[in-house]
Amino acid sequence: MAAPNNSESADQVGIRVENSENANDNTDALGSVGGAGSSSSSAPAHYNPYGSGAIGQLANGYVSPSSSYRKNVAKMVTERHAAEYNMRHKDRGMALIFNHEHFDVPTLKSRAGTNVDCENLTRVLKQLDFAVTVYKDYRFNDIRKAIEAAASQNHSNSDCILVAILSHGEMGYIYAKDVQYKLESIWSFFTANHCPSLAGKPKLFFIQACQGDRLDGGMTMQRSLTETDGDSSMSYKIPVHADFLIAYSTVPGFYSWRNTTRGSWFMQSLCAELAANGKRLDILTLLTFVCQRVAVDFESCTPDTPEMHQQKQIPCITTMLTRILRFSDKQMVPAGRV
Repeated sequence: MAAPNNSESADQVGIRVENSENANDNTDALGSVGGAGSSSSSAPAHYNPYGSGAIGQLANGYVSPSSSYRKNVAKMVTERHAAEYNMRHKDRGMALIFNHEHFDVPTLKSRAGTNVDCENLTRVLKQLDFAVTVYKDYRFNDIRKAIEAAASQNHSNSDCILVAILSHGEMGYIYAKDVQYKLESIWSFFTANHCPSLAGKPKLFFIQACQGDRLDGGMTMQRSLTETDGDSSMSYKIPVHADFLIAYSTVPGFYSWRNTTRGSWFMQSLCAELAANGKRLDILTLLTFVCQRVAVDFESCTPDTPEMHQQKQIPCITTMLTRILRFSDKQMVPAGRV
């Protein structure tokens, strides 16, 4: 393995593995590099005309309440046309990290490197004033109980909530320790009608997992030979699915790469950006730079498996945010009304 670059800031948490000396890259599909053949055959035959990503699961899983309408009312936490979310509550909010290393499913290999991801993410989220709880190798029923417990709490004094899942995955599904499940079964607990104290507040999901078994060989960009320079106080209604952000480590259908000693490409990049710019940049700008880090700085190194060697990855961001989200410093911002 290449020696670490001591000139890098301590906050950079090891963002580069592009050199061919490091042959520790792995994927978060069905367990291992070279396991692509098993993914398609074991995937359930569920058809969703809207696709299997966050939007597809939303469209497929949400039942319209029009037949049994009841009025949903929540306290206004942000002025109607405010440009930014109100991040002046007493607390930043809860951050739940579901970290999966070992599995009961025989086809799933252990995810070496995930504990590095978990430790780095825990550290940077605490720096951003989140109250972090880590759940290690939880079975699905236990994940559901933890999510239900979080959703049932009163979040009136919180800015937002954050959930991170580090696991294996395939198209439309994430793995708990024992079974696969759809992300919709987790985030649906936090919609405005189910969790009114989070209505109008950001609900953030970060998913480190494969979304399929396809590979991205990338495209070489060559420098050109010639270059040139070249009414707010009134009440208002919001959709129950507003204010979600779901950031996947990769696009639907593709592998997500994880270095067995430094952690996944996506989490390395996310932690580096949160540490360096988490209280300065808004979340979508920050995630754009996360995408840049993953896309430009990383390339798989599996010389013993040529078909998986020198592959690329790009994260996929699904946003239903309705305002700019910035993690302003709690110690510098006076507490506001909630």
